[in-house]
Amino acid sequence: MTDPSLTDLIAGIPKAELHVHQVGSASPRIVADLAARHPDTPVPKDPDELADYFVFTDFAAFVDIYLSVVDLVRTGDDVRLLTYEVAQEMAGQQIRYAELTCTPYTSVIRGIPATEFCEAIEDARAAAERDFGLVLRWCFDIPGESGLPAAEETLRIALEEAPAGLVAFGLGGPEIGVPRPQFKPYFDRARAAGLHSAPHAGESTGPETVWSALTDLGAERIGHGTSAYRDPELLTYLAEHRIGVEVCPTSNIATRVVESLVEHPIATMAKAGVPLTIGSDDPPMFGTSLARELGIAADLLGLDERGLVDLVTAAVDLSFADEDLRSRLRAEIEEYAEQPPATGSESARVGLTEPG
Repeated sequence: MTDPSLTDLIAGIPKAELHVHQVGSASPRIVADLAARHPDTPVPKDPDELADYFVFTDFAAFVDIYLSVVDLVRTGDDVRLLTYEVAQEMAGQQIRYAELTCTPYTSVIRGIPATEFCEAIEDARAAAERDFGLVLRWCFDIPGESGLPAAEETLRIALEEAPAGLVAFGLGGPEIGVPRPQFKPYFDRARAAGLHSAPHAGESTGPETVWSALTDLGAERIGHGTSAYRDPELLTYLAEHRIGVEVCPTSNIATRVVESLVEHPIATMAKAGVPLTIGSDDPPMFGTSLARELGIAADLLGLDERGLVDLVTAAVDLSFADEDLRSRLRAEIEEYAEQPPATGSESARVGLTEPG
């Protein structure tokens, strides 16, 4: 076949995304709509002003701004609106499957009953699949900064409400000062109930946090894992045990855990054989998209069109979707990749640029 240009391929190919947050996926349009519902918020109600609002000096500043957006989600209707609108924008990127990380605890403590929260996301999930052909699954994560009460409540919601789309249990928020071993009993119970383990680790801390996620939390995938490259033994372990790392390049620059894209360790991890999947994390907050992240990763890894198809397929392989769905997604990706380029398509590479 005549390969399409990499830019066209990235734009059109069916995609899966495994590292993306529900609230963090709210576009300026969605955030402005939510802010207009709640006049007491400090979040700008003008979408044009949100670009300046979403500027972070460090990871702690990012968390503060993120939580101000979380505070806009105060009712079940807000949850449903947010989730459905995020799904619509994902579908516009040709995303066919996404494991959306939700943090029910932050909604419950703001007064949304857990049952109402779960009913809202499930209603949005069913509507997204019906209206857009997008399959959504949930990862319920513990906001680590809120400690063991958050872990207990997140687990309770996961086990007692048990929404049909729930596939994984995670851990997010700041890593510094939030040791992973304290969450072991909660991950043990979640895994015993059939949920997969997908905690964040090694983003703003060192490889020891990744080791803890593996040994204490039974991690099957690692969110970010940016510092893993510092420990060759850890890279070997991840490669040999086929534990995927969810890499989010622009996020890492925006939160200052990596100084620049040219210094990003993704190529070191790939060379060591670590399974990688690309995520957008909190895309509107970082001025990015899954397509843009794939383009950046392709440049950092020196991929050609076949390499890009393999990277997109890796997200399917590392997902927690059932095998029938994974087979269907793989077939859809390959079918698209085998099509000839559209008439008039210009060959181009996606540029390696810093996030703006």
